[in-house]
Amino acid sequence: MKKALVIYYSRSGNTKKMAELIAEGIKKEAVEVALKDIKDVSADELLKYDGLVIGSPTYYGSMSAEIKSLFDETVKFHGKLDGKIGAAFSSSRNLGGGNETAILDILHAMLIHGMIIQGDWQGDHYGPVAIDAPDPRSTKECLRLASRFAKLLKKCTS
Repeated sequence: MKKALVIYYSRSGNTKKMAELIAEGIKKEAVEVALKDIKDVSADELLKYDGLVIGSPTYYGSMSAEIKSLFDETVKFHGKLDGKIGAAFSSSRNLGGGNETAILDILHAMLIHGMIIQGDWQGDHYGPVAIDAPDPRSTKECLRLASRFAKLLKKCTS
């Protein structure tokens, strides 16, 4: 069975709620999934999974320092995430608060590692975004990402 890791940093609880939705959605697709707060993840642990979904609140249009620090630690095994499936999501306080740029920062780091990223032609193109707590629209986007991520994971890492 394929293994996925959903990592999040959340100060208010909103990004955590999104992570929980995504993890549940991945489970529904018959993929083993672990859900972890960033404080409980080591960089070396990323190597054990076939796919990674990472979520961060948006701070000044970018990922949180906690998520960035994790990526900084991965320099020691640069290239060993090559071919793994990746995805990202973010929450912010305001509409136009930089969600997409925060997601793109996470995706850029994944692409530099050689990870496989799938965009979405519908809805949230780069990954789910929420303004404050997930509402019905962002909940739907989280579950859509989870399903698409899991299906791609099973297809690409067989």
